[in-house]
Amino acid sequence: MSEPATKLHNFTNALNRLKEGIGKYDNSNDLLRDGVIQRFEFTFELAWKTLKAIFENEGLRGLNSPKSVLRETFTAELIKDDELWLAMLNDRNSTAHIYNEQTAIEICANIQQKYLIELDNLLERINIRFANDIR
Repeated sequence: MSEPATKLHNFTNALNRLKEGIGKYDNSNDLLRDGVIQRFEFTFELAWKTLKAIFENEGLRGLNSPKSVLRETFTAELIKDDELWLAMLNDRNSTAHIYNEQTAIEICANIQQKYLIELDNLLERINIRFANDIR
């Protein structure tokens, strides 16, 4: 399996695990909320690293940060709302480096209400656009 295909497989699995976590979280259990946030962090990381591998497979080099990959992804029309993806990146950075109860609650709500659908849409667009190229 090529590197982009491996990354895509891992991203798909992480997204499924995130959905599973969201399905079990009922807004009352802090431990489950923290698990959803952790799964979001993994899924977001795999999303941008999958995109980076795909772009590199196409010969595009120099995309070494999530922001540069997201800019290219927006240019390639794989994401529609670059501001939302930058907010997602900011939330991922916030959860990875600091812990604040209210921030965790807000980020978990963002994951449930905004980010999951965007990650799902991205996976669908990747599969449509690149499926034959990276397998």
